[in-house]
Amino acid sequence: MLKRYNINRDILTLSMILVIAPFFFQNDFYYEIAIVSLLNALICIGLNMLMGYAGQVSLGHGAFAGLGGYIAVILGSKYGITPLFSIFIAVVTMSLFAFIISKPILRLKGHYLAMATLGIGIIISIVLNVEDELTGGSDGMSVDSFTIFGYEFVDSLQWYILCSFLLVFTIWMFSNLIDSPFGRVLRSIEGSEKAANSVGINVSHYKSIVFVISVVIATIAGSLYAFFSGFISPGEASFSHSIELVVMVVLGGLGRIYGAIIGAVILTILPQLLTSFEDYQTLIYGSIIIFVMIFMPKGIASVYEDVKGRLFASNK
Repeated sequence: MLKRYNINRDILTLSMILVIAPFFFQNDFYYEIAIVSLLNALICIGLNMLMGYAGQVSLGHGAFAGLGGYIAVILGSKYGITPLFSIFIAVVTMSLFAFIISKPILRLKGHYLAMATLGIGIIISIVLNVEDELTGGSDGMSVDSFTIFGYEFVDSLQWYILCSFLLVFTIWMFSNLIDSPFGRVLRSIEGSEKAANSVGINVSHYKSIVFVISVVIATIAGSLYAFFSGFISPGEASFSHSIELVVMVVLGGLGRIYGAIIGAVILTILPQLLTSFEDYQTLIYGSIIIFVMIFMPKGIASVYEDVKGRLFASNK
């Protein structure tokens, strides 16, 4: 009961932060950064489930998000399908794609698995660049406006509310999933696949499920980003984007529910704060990441958990 209460309290705290934050936004630029942070956090939640709880490394989630976004955009712009239904079709398509490729690549371990997902991501990026007639090639393509049951999203606040709701809902689902028997199976696989196999757990099956879930979340976030920005290009599926997502997860804290959010928000906002240090931006950016990795090896979220634990202990 105590653990469930703490999770609910964390979700309430997150909801309050999301409600209060817009009062400090001075213009649409602040909303844009906030929305991108929320969408990055969504992708990182699924990636954190895959890396932090199932122990599987993926260097292709940026490509999966980009491909999912392209599918949704192409269905809407070229075939006149409504945005909501086009995202649904993209989710189903990417689910099947993820399930099919998960069977061979998840048999690999360690850096071999990372290289396999990297290779798939590079292939996706190349295809999106060369298929000019379908994707617009390296120039990208414009995106129609986003509507839900005839209601058009034209204001930044509307997008912020939608993305905030999706983030809170995903965190709630993620928290309950991790506390379920399924979550305990994932932790056993992350601890030792051989031990999990020895007690009758179908490791390959569970790894495929969590891989599909993470790709579905990436597809939704990638599609929403395309509709929000009004434009999509192969850069959304680039290798650098995939690496950035992995760094967000590791920086926030592997296997920590709110680590994905913390890492995504920090690494989305940080480049904007360093624009005044243009000549030294990369140096400062890298130094901050190295500092966190050295002095907070379990991620920034571990500091939050330690502080929270001490407060609870002092109140007993």
